[in-house]
Amino acid sequence: MWLILLEAAAALVLLLLIVWWTMFSGRKGGERRDDDEARG
Repeated sequence: MWLILLEAAAALVLLLLIVWWTMFSGRKGGERRDDDEARG
């Protein structure tokens, strides 16, 4: 039983790590501002 819970917790941590990586590893300045879109 503990092994199943440990494996589920590891999968959850891996999912959160993937989500965090994809959200915050983009542009160095963060998201684009609205005035950047108006330039072209």
